[in-house]
Amino acid sequence: MKIRRSRLVLLAATVPTVVAGGLGIATAQAATPACGVAYRVTSQWTGGFGADVVVTNFGDAVTGWTLGWSLAPGQGVTQAWNATVTVSGTAATATNVGYNGAVGSGASVAFGFNGTWSGSNPVPSSFSFNGTTCVGPPAVTPTAPTPSPTAPSPTSTPSPAPTPCTGPSTPPVSPSPSPTPAPIKVWMAGDSTMMNASSCPIGWGSQFGSYLTSNVTVQNSAVGGRSIQTWLYEGNVTATKNSAGECVLSSTAYSARWSAMLDTGSGFKAGDYLIIQFGINDGDSACPRHVGTNRFKDLLGVMATAAKARGVKPIFVTPVAAITCSGNTAVGNRGFVTETTAAATANGVPVIDLHAKSVALYNSLRLCPNNGDYSTGAVGAFFCNDHTHFEAAGARQIAGLIATALRAQNIPLAAYLR
Repeated sequence: MKIRRSRLVLLAATVPTVVAGGLGIATAQAATPACGVAYRVTSQWTGGFGADVVVTNFGDAVTGWTLGWSLAPGQGVTQAWNATVTVSGTAATATNVGYNGAVGSGASVAFGFNGTWSGSNPVPSSFSFNGTTCVGPPAVTPTAPTPSPTAPSPTSTPSPAPTPCTGPSTPPVSPSPSPTPAPIKVWMAGDSTMMNASSCPIGWGSQFGSYLTSNVTVQNSAVGGRSIQTWLYEGNVTATKNSAGECVLSSTAYSARWSAMLDTGSGFKAGDYLIIQFGINDGDSACPRHVGTNRFKDLLGVMATAAKARGVKPIFVTPVAAITCSGNTAVGNRGFVTETTAAATANGVPVIDLHAKSVALYNSLRLCPNNGDYSTGAVGAFFCNDHTHFEAAGARQIAGLIATALRAQNIPLAAYLR
């Protein structure tokens, strides 16, 4: 009998920890016949750091997994997401959570954690995957496969070497491949907390694509400073309010960005998705950004109806929270949350309550209390120095909340997650 077993090996770390502009990055990659691991320090500050870990399974499918490694003196783990991480002495063990235990052959699973350090913060020298430990550099120069969502992917995928044992030989059974979903586009409409950017502020929409498979294209049309009305009617929203207290439109012509989505040739296609997040700028008391609650719900309905008419599946997202502390507790601070939920119900659209989920994340990361300094420590690694917008590490975790919610709420877009 021949048995294929998953193996994990860690490459020697080739990139040292570098601190520049408040961001420390260290990487380690692994490649063996059966499994690969990528460990990356995504942010580092005095006494603390954040890390992403991606495991790729090149062996037989598994229905549950654990990943173990040794902590260096002075290192610890304080919080984790997409895995349960426990520490006993210097041994750290990450275990799958309910929705990511099954990892097919060739599939990857990712998790992240925040930790502490003193003296130095090295990458681990070895890992164990489901009890199998491999150490040392690879025998051959690896070639890079498709990158994983939050860290570099393993860099070699040679055929696994079977482990002999006594008894008759049985040929391995290859798992049936899962059907590949058809290529789609995910369109995004929102404000600065969602928009694309290469430096702070970095919107979570710029990081969302890393959670999706390669047959998804993300078209992020979020723009900073926009309410839902100024995003839809750019340049046509006046500074004058009517008797109902709403900003007067000089024209009902749509903005170029919404017109591009509605274009029958290059815009929406049946099977695409539209993710909409507004509500942060809409509460402005002055025009042009001001939007009343009823108008806000109506405009969400306009967007959902137009998308559905073209076979596109809309998803509403409540506004992501800034970091506001009440003592040791992060608390909510956005309006238009109930309005977003009500519009979703009225239009038969799934809604992700990112406002509540982001507040819960801030509490799990213990970002409170805070003395008003948003440039250092765990808060500085997550937020720009304004308590509202995100550094890359924070944006990536917010995007991860969306990915997790898609699975938890059985929203069909989850079929396109890595």
